[in-house]
Amino acid sequence: MAETVPMVVFANFLSDLAVDLDEGRVLATWAQQAPRKAWLLRPGDVFVTPVPLSREFLRYVYDLTGVPPESVAVVEVPPAGAVPLARAVRDAGLEEHVRALAGDRGAALLPTALDASAITFARDIGIAVHPYPTVEAAEVALRMTMLLNTKSGFRATAGQLGMRLPAGRMCRRPEAEGVARDLLRDHERVVVKPDRSAGGHGMRFVSREDLRGETSLLLDTVGGPEGLWVVEECLDVAESVSIQMEVAASGAHALFSGAMRTVQGSFTGYASPLPQSCAHVAGELEEWGTALGRHLADHGYAGPFGLDALVDTAGVAYASESNIRRTATTTPHAMVTRLTEGSATAHPAWSVAKCWTRSPLDFEGAFARLRASHLAFDSDRGEGVVLYADAPADGRSWRYAVIARSAGDIEEQETALAEVLEFEGG
Repeated sequence: MAETVPMVVFANFLSDLAVDLDEGRVLATWAQQAPRKAWLLRPGDVFVTPVPLSREFLRYVYDLTGVPPESVAVVEVPPAGAVPLARAVRDAGLEEHVRALAGDRGAALLPTALDASAITFARDIGIAVHPYPTVEAAEVALRMTMLLNTKSGFRATAGQLGMRLPAGRMCRRPEAEGVARDLLRDHERVVVKPDRSAGGHGMRFVSREDLRGETSLLLDTVGGPEGLWVVEECLDVAESVSIQMEVAASGAHALFSGAMRTVQGSFTGYASPLPQSCAHVAGELEEWGTALGRHLADHGYAGPFGLDALVDTAGVAYASESNIRRTATTTPHAMVTRLTEGSATAHPAWSVAKCWTRSPLDFEGAFARLRASHLAFDSDRGEGVVLYADAPADGRSWRYAVIARSAGDIEEQETALAEVLEFEGG
């Protein structure tokens, strides 16, 4: 959806919205995904990024989106440790520069995460926070945003809204082992999750065998010695799915849904639409998402959010968590929609994933292989592979997107891609 005013695209992955800021290593790793926000840029926009973008990647994005390079401004913020991006901008002496760019363009802030530091930053440079009419309106939504990005806040709210949940309990860290032992009397396995976590960070899967006798439950240091944790039954999961929604003035609307690719509960990729094996849960997901969207709207929230669920081997869906922010799939979906507009591919299937190549590649080298093999995204056909997150620092851990007419076509392209880029295990 085209925006009506220019945006200051604010890639604040270093945020306390999902995890505590003292989890600096995890946050720094997430921040490496900031280059993907370049796909949101339109003429007049400003991009504030905590990691540098290669010239080759920016040229690639501008070529595919048709954005004149001179029409946007990219502000690269030097590394500042585990501090919010707004503070890093100030510490680097770049706040006045961003204020001048935003003021010249009459822009609004588009943060990855709606957190207190982003709201303060918008106020300091004199702009609104998209899609809110004022900074004050965004501030009203902050309490509910923070609450529903916690596991405990989600469980309490989802229960009130009538969602089906795995059996489980909230507890303090010292109580987690006892709660796990209690639940293991009725369930073969449990999953132990820190209250403030994303992407599977800090999660533990525990069986009866793991806690046999005097064996202790060892947990990560997430959340401190008295932090909140959630202990739930570990379902026999067939698919991890999600629906991505948006709260707008006209109500809560479904944008897309799909299946998450996970390893030990950690997010590694996504494919949309839902596979046929769990397409039957689409209606229930939308019902739950709409209810959550109404609840968010009642508490002042506007913008995108995600609702995750687990589908067990009996085909029953259980709500698992909400992500009240721009998620790992929000920007790729916007990119797919933008790149296929007016192409021969209507309502495309798409996926995002991460792979490891056997040897390091730079951006130009990887892209050259895609072109030579005719796998590179073709704007006329509306199909192909997109290197959507720049070249990785190690040259090997590449993130990519595949856009195609069907799930079967995606599988074929991914198989070919594994050979062309020489994936490990491919």
